[in-house]
Amino acid sequence: MAVAVLLLAVTLTIPMAFASQSSTGNKAPSGPHYNLNIIGVEKGGSASSTSNGHVIFVPLYSNCKIDLQMAPSFQVMQPNCLVGNALFQLPNPDTGTGVLAYSVWVRAVTPKGSALMQTCFTDTSVTPSQTYCNALDLIVSLSKVTPPKFTDVSKQLLQVCVSGSLQPIFKNSLFDYFWYYQDTGLRLAQFRFYPISTTAIGGTCTSTSTTIS
Repeated sequence: MAVAVLLLAVTLTIPMAFASQSSTGNKAPSGPHYNLNIIGVEKGGSASSTSNGHVIFVPLYSNCKIDLQMAPSFQVMQPNCLVGNALFQLPNPDTGTGVLAYSVWVRAVTPKGSALMQTCFTDTSVTPSQTYCNALDLIVSLSKVTPPKFTDVSKQLLQVCVSGSLQPIFKNSLFDYFWYYQDTGLRLAQFRFYPISTTAIGGTCTSTSTTIS
């Protein structure tokens, strides 16, 4: 392969993008949130043109690079990861408070398959550029549990490992940030972004240098 909970005053201009959510016993927080679905598509399939800013289509048995772009709100800008990279915009998770400004929760919904997801960055300040991805316990593993339960993956998906220390995505303007999604038959992963903080910024970590095509 080439390759603690604090309610925040939402100043990210994102409230209109959130949907109301009551407690359902699925382990996710209650309250407003933004939904993102990553849908695995079989070989020969195509991406829908009606994703409405909430869906990314990925190959069912292959890899996908989801580029990340900082913006005031959450939205899928390029949903088709079947040909080329997808693009997802999201707010800066670092507000200078020492904790991540919002949280990310995920669950695998479909009964078969699994997926792995890593947060990565390409350092464009060096020649040739170097790409590093989160490793070990910073890799998000998605597989079905019954009933499906959400897991807090804010630490893994909103931070990258730089020289052995975690730092929030978008901290370095010379880095290009992305999620590397490796699908092995998982047809649907559901993500929720909540305007609550669950994770302290920083800590020691491990990353791997890699080449991703």
